[in-house]
Parts: sequence; structure tokens; C-alpha cells
Amino acid sequence: MKVIAFVTGIWLAAIPLSLPVLAGNNDPLFVNLTTNQAHRSNMAIGFSKAQLERGHPITIFLNDQGILLASKANVEQYREQQAILRSIIEKGGVIIACPACMKQYGVSESDLLEGIKVGNPDFTGEALFRDDSKTLSW
Repeated sequence: MKVIAFVTGIWLAAIPLSLPVLAGNNDPLFVNLTTNQAHRSNMAIGFSKAQLERGHPITIFLNDQGILLASKANVEQYREQQAILRSIIEKGGVIIACPACMKQYGVSESDLLEGIKVGNPDFTGEALFRDDSKTLSW
């Protein structure tokens, strides 16, 4: 009888470990966007916008070639992505530009779309490590 109780106790304790993790109704989402490819960047930005509209605080970190999406100099090439980024900013989402990537790809702070913030370890880390934050990468 003690063995059955012990095994049952172990089994009950292990159940939560096997359950999927689900996002809460307003868990923050941090999206690491490393690409400037049209389809992949539209997927990342579009998904982020949809989650923002569902009540999730959104942060998009434009990293590596993703930084090119934020440059006013690239408006012709990334018109659709820039329109969605502006919409996200207008609705309270946060877009962070990687400063090292800006330097690598020749994007100055004055080239950034209005409302995009240049990141630093404290600012970016605060968004990334916010309680209950979920992360995705494209």
C-alpha cells in the first residue's frame, strides 16, 4: 500500500512537468528579427501585430540584417514592412534597433523610422527578461 501511495505521489508530482506551457492572456512577446527577407520579415512583423491586437505587449528587436527594415533609406524596398512597424509603434508596441547592427549596415539613428528606439543592454534586457515574457526568432 505504501508503494502505491509513493508511486501515485511521484506520478502526480510529475504531471505538471509534462504539460505544455501556455501564454497567459497578456504575456509579453519579444521577437528577435534577424532577416530582411520579405516573406520572413512579414511573418514576424505580422504575427507581432496580431498578438499586440490580442493584448500582448510586443517588443521587436531588429537584429543583424533586420535592421535594414527600419531605415528610411530603404522605404521603396520595405514599404510594406515599414507600414506595419509604424502601426505597431502607434498601437504601443516597442521596436528596438541593435546599435552594433546599425553600425555594421550603415544605418544611422537619424535614418531610423520615427519611434524606433536604439537598444542598449539595459533597455533591451528589460524587455527580453520581463516576467512571463515569451520569445520568438525569425
